[in-house]
Amino acid sequence: MPLSAIREFLRLEAAGGIVLIIASALAIILANSPLSGFYSATLDIPVAIQFGALKIAKPLLLWINDGMMAVFFFLVGLEIKREILDGELSTPSQLALPTMAAVGGMAGPALIYAVINHGNPINMNGWAIPTATDIAFALGILALLGSRAPISLKILLTAIAIIDDLGAIIIIAVFFTENLSLLSLLLAGVAIVGLVIINRLQITRPAAYILLGIVLWVCTLKSGVHATLAGVITAFAIPMRTTDITDRSLLKDLEHRLHPWIAFMILPIFAFANAGVSFSGIGVSSFVEPVKLGISFGLFAGKQLGVFFMLLLGIKLGVSAMPRDTNWAQLYGISLLCGVGFTMSLFIGSLAFEHSSFDVPIRLGVLTGSILSAVTGYLLIRFGSSR
Repeated sequence: MPLSAIREFLRLEAAGGIVLIIASALAIILANSPLSGFYSATLDIPVAIQFGALKIAKPLLLWINDGMMAVFFFLVGLEIKREILDGELSTPSQLALPTMAAVGGMAGPALIYAVINHGNPINMNGWAIPTATDIAFALGILALLGSRAPISLKILLTAIAIIDDLGAIIIIAVFFTENLSLLSLLLAGVAIVGLVIINRLQITRPAAYILLGIVLWVCTLKSGVHATLAGVITAFAIPMRTTDITDRSLLKDLEHRLHPWIAFMILPIFAFANAGVSFSGIGVSSFVEPVKLGISFGLFAGKQLGVFFMLLLGIKLGVSAMPRDTNWAQLYGISLLCGVGFTMSLFIGSLAFEHSSFDVPIRLGVLTGSILSAVTGYLLIRFGSSR
């Protein structure tokens, strides 16, 4: 993958992270202002689409979480496929270190959450919330460091976060699927077969994939499997290379076109809709609530320990070399930044708990854990780096 393409990718992700911060701050301000009722009522507006007997009716918030986030996961799927076929994850040596770090970064937070919430089966539903990393937010923090963060450090963080996203996809597929509809699953399977066929035929018209992707999304939504997985499956069907004389890559074209829309519209809208935690009635007890503690300690402590331990193990065992122009302080700083869960953690939280009584501890836990990770990671890299 050309260095210029990597720099462009990181530039978009970093700028998107800054926009995310602004959108989240605005949501918190509105949720704690006289306009809080308007903010909540807007997200509860019922929106329905009907085509004959087929009807999809959801509040606006769920359209954002199920619909817009499916587009985000479509981009995630494109990134994972490109990186595996023609990027930073295309060889075993490149894949080993970030994979080890990502696995440690998912296991550590889940373990800490489980220890804190052990004995409460309802609370244990949230074990996956602190396992996620928000790539846009984390790279936005790195962007503030300028030349103090070498390109190899940014590539490592990006690779860890992409593998982390793959882990999140597997978690959603396995643990957040219930009340399956066999008919809808059968129709979804037909749509997947259609995607495979047009992929094998090397069809490069995006409309063909988009149309089948929409059919797959509807079938997946009705099946009981979370609808965002339709975005990932559709992305995996997009051809990376073609046999025509132009050697055009539909996957790279779509990824390039979608990045600005995801970074500057879809993710900020998601953050705005989900980050608005009201501080009304929040006291000391809210900060020591087990779900909140499990999420915040999982993100802040579990992520840094899990990621850094696996980085240390991989480098010391010779599985992979130390990333160029980096030192151990910077690698520990990267481990801390992996604890910025934010949008991904909020999204998994919306799947883990359906009851609204968990909204405050989820949002409070994600915000405190992510902010602590962002600030400490920034400071460690800032003062642990030489220009």
